Amino acid sequence: MSAIRILLADDHDMVRMGLKTYLSLDSSFEVIGEASNGQEVLDYLRGHKEAPDLILMDLMMPVMNGAETTKAVMSEFPGQKIVILTSFLEDNLVVECIEAGAVSYVLKTVSADELIYALQGAFRGMPVMTKDVSEALTRGIRHHMVQGDQSGLTEREKEVLLLIAEGKSNKEIGEELHISIKTVKTHVSNLLMKCELEDRTQLAIFAHRKGWVKPE
Repeated sequence: MSAIRILLADDHDMVRMGLKTYLSLDSSFEVIGEASNGQEVLDYLRGHKEAPDLILMDLMMPVMNGAETTKAVMSEFPGQKIVILTSFLEDNLVVECIEAGAVSYVLKTVSADELIYALQGAFRGMPVMTKDVSEALTRGIRHHMVQGDQSGLTEREKEVLLLIAEGKSNKEIGEELHISIKTVKTHVSNLLMKCELEDRTQLAIFAHRKGWVKPE
């Protein structure tokens, strides 16, 4: 099997050097190019007939950041596989990168073995995310759904509703949203009143019918 060809993109020379050195120790990878910002990534892809199998890209870069670059790359070079490697775990950034087309979103705190696993998975088109990234993605998607809703519910009420639809108990909802059970019960009562429904089951069905809950 031929080596997985990788284009490294990071605005820090030492980071690229470290990644290149580490990846060169594994015969299943070959670093074929480097870029210090998103524009250089696009320039590389436009200037080389043979595209990399993977782009391992930092999120925070000058000129064009990782999310902007991912959108541009996927628009001009559909099918290109991108893995975001970053120090930032913000819900909206995770959602933005994944929606733009990145296969995986990996934190720089992962172990070397976890990074290799993520790269191999991305090469096969399989998203690989750690538990904290997956949770951030879920929260981010939920928040986007809340912001886009015109039902008259508050953001917190919509969050509670979506968690009810996921089958969470009041205790679990309180733990996830970092609020008291009493506050959860207040939100549930408000939801029942605003939606003109009688119980939690009807609330869950309401959320599903609105299309707010993604099917399993």
